[in-house]
Amino acid sequence: MGKFDIGGIDDVIHGRFRLGIMAYLADAEVADFNELKAALQATQGNLSIHLRKLEEAGYIAIDKSFLNRRPLTRARMTPKGRVAFADYLDAIAKLVSD
Repeated sequence: MGKFDIGGIDDVIHGRFRLGIMAYLADAEVADFNELKAALQATQGNLSIHLRKLEEAGYIAIDKSFLNRRPLTRARMTPKGRVAFADYLDAIAKLVSD
């Protein structure tokens, strides 16, 4: 077995829901809360916690507004998040190929 280095795995992204959020946003650019909730089959509370962790890391930005007097929460990946996600995918690929 080659050199095994798990140190490149970003713990913020590595959780199942956070990885799902990042993968979804990498493709969708922007997604509203209910769209992410349905796609990830997450509860409202669980999704909120994981979005907050990604936002605190600077990987996503959350925009809150109103649409027809109803709250609208939208998430998008930041440039820092795109770099972190690409680095994460590279680290996983290296682990698998080594």
